[in-house]
Amino acid sequence: MTVAANGVLPRPSRRRPPVTWGNPLTYGLALAVAAVSIAPVVYVIVGGFRTTPQIVADPAGLPDPWVFDNYARVLTQSDFWGQAFNSAVIALGTTLGVVVLGVCAAFVLARYTFRGREALYTFFTLGLLFPAGAAILPLYLMLRDLNLINSYYAVMLPQIAFALPLTIVILRPFLAAIPRELEDAAAIDGTGRLGFLWLIVLPLSRPALVTVGILAFVASWNAFLLPLLVLGDVSLHTLPLGVQNFSSQYTSDTAGILAFTSLAMLPALLFFTFAEKQIVGGLQGAVKG
Repeated sequence: MTVAANGVLPRPSRRRPPVTWGNPLTYGLALAVAAVSIAPVVYVIVGGFRTTPQIVADPAGLPDPWVFDNYARVLTQSDFWGQAFNSAVIALGTTLGVVVLGVCAAFVLARYTFRGREALYTFFTLGLLFPAGAAILPLYLMLRDLNLINSYYAVMLPQIAFALPLTIVILRPFLAAIPRELEDAAAIDGTGRLGFLWLIVLPLSRPALVTVGILAFVASWNAFLLPLLVLGDVSLHTLPLGVQNFSSQYTSDTAGILAFTSLAMLPALLFFTFAEKQIVGGLQGAVKG
């Protein structure tokens, strides 16, 4: 170590971190994916503020002038609000069923020790590999035999069943990561298993519960094939079916179709926007578990 002429040790030079292109490449790919995902949404929303002649003349242009009649016309239609009500009932019912049944099953698989537990968990995991579209025909026949066609239950029950595998996969690591000491302390205080689940497990698992709830709600809100097959009654149609009906009825009204589509996907966008941090936290916890 060298000493300066005045007897003071020189300050060690700070080495600059090596320049890597990993981060810029990652950011570039992330921006590209974001642009590909956001651009169609922005185009649909902005297109609702244009007229059909404007879209035909310049498909990629901006509204000039901005037209609000398309959105006003959709909102004043009685069919839109009825379809929005049907979508809300089905989506909320599906979400409630997925969260309640999912947390109950995940709690047993995470906190109880019994023979065949891992095999049962593997069985639920294999459900992620089974496409819902492959079961449409037998599912329709079963619902018909149960006299559930043209009812909310014909959509909610299958959606709950197909959402449970992902829900259990996300929730189980959260519930298993809760220390056993908390459960022992709760037992000493006289709290049973259900009390432990209600008072301790559920509050600590809030990020995961919000995550599976949002995923179930959005998937149910955007569902098209299942409601199309089991909801023959027009009064029970959901918003995705309403978009199809509106498109068929007003084939030449491109701007009106874009406005209807924008309003139909608005609740899902709001859910993802306001619960983004909860969803990321829930998925990170599931991966760490």
